[in-house]
Amino acid sequence: MKLSERAQNVQASPIRKLMPYAQTAKKRGIKVYHLNIGQPDIPTPPEMINEYHKFSDQVLAYGPSQGLEVYQENLILYYKKHGINLETKDIIVTTAGSEAITFAMIVVANAGDEIIVPEPFYTNYNGFATMASIKLRAITTHAEDGFALPDDSAFEALISDKTKAIMLCNPGNPTGAVYSKAELTRIANICRKHELFLISDEVYREFIYDGLSHSSVLSLPDFDDNAIMVDSVSKRYSACGARIGCIISRNRAVMEATLKFAQARLCPPTVDQLAANACIFLPDSYFSGIVAEYQARRDLVYNELCAMEGVMCKKPAGAFYIIAKLPIADAEDFVIWMLTEFAIDGETVMSAPAQGFYATDGLGKDELRLAYILNQQDLKKAMYIFGEGLKAYQKIH
Repeated sequence: MKLSERAQNVQASPIRKLMPYAQTAKKRGIKVYHLNIGQPDIPTPPEMINEYHKFSDQVLAYGPSQGLEVYQENLILYYKKHGINLETKDIIVTTAGSEAITFAMIVVANAGDEIIVPEPFYTNYNGFATMASIKLRAITTHAEDGFALPDDSAFEALISDKTKAIMLCNPGNPTGAVYSKAELTRIANICRKHELFLISDEVYREFIYDGLSHSSVLSLPDFDDNAIMVDSVSKRYSACGARIGCIISRNRAVMEATLKFAQARLCPPTVDQLAANACIFLPDSYFSGIVAEYQARRDLVYNELCAMEGVMCKKPAGAFYIIAKLPIADAEDFVIWMLTEFAIDGETVMSAPAQGFYATDGLGKDELRLAYILNQQDLKKAMYIFGEGLKAYQKIH
């Protein structure tokens, strides 16, 4: 029996594929600090948790395929606070941001078509594209210059008659890069010129530091036909298990087609929508306190990395990830070694090899992504263990 090409070609997650090593370490009594995955330790808002407790319907029935009307209407209020004016027909609620990204891909591209994505990129883009038989064309960005977007000519060189869209993550996962309105406008102009869609993954919009602000693809003038935005509550409200996202566009044809895909999967989770809906009305102070905490965590991790001999990284401006280039040949081997061979006082660290975030063979082999999602006390301890482990690993490799 032969599996499909999709099954054979889909990429294993670099974030999760080494988890068996962590589980084995824990069985040996080792405490593992998980810096490999974007699972925040900040408590989910009680307003959200309360919705789960108070749900009392006798039958948990199907909801509308496009999402609960009350949630759609309140999402309009949320986005209006961010300078984005929408109608309910512009919004389809999805089962997490993952489904929103998948919908965006399959609405704009046929099997065999191409979408241009700056690398390193969120590794699951590869999986979603493989499921749809779409090819991602990677345009490389570099740690040395903070993963800034390449110039127009680099994008132009990748565009062919198979190209249907450019996709950005802003702020970026795994890079933490934040694209300004001027940079978005530049990419939008390329999309206008070549009649491409611009898919913008904006799930980290709240998490921007150093006084910078977020620019949405939906704020670009005269770009409604090209712009598709995908979003999620997972990181915004520290609610990764809620699995609620949305896809948004003012392009009527895009949304009418997306609705048919949404109908095919029936509906997004009802109770989770009600829980996410309760968070729409959180005060601004909720986010200001969390952003300040993440910025402090970022500074801690960045400063610790900069103090390590031979490590190179740039300070990220958003999200809660940092990519570090290490003075070693194989970062994945280092991660495995940390989980199997190294510990201090019964504790070790797990990070994510960055090679899996690149589509170009050979890139990122000496890089790691660290997620600064632990409290500062744990982060300080984890970075000490990481640094000592790196020095020990270099002596034997």
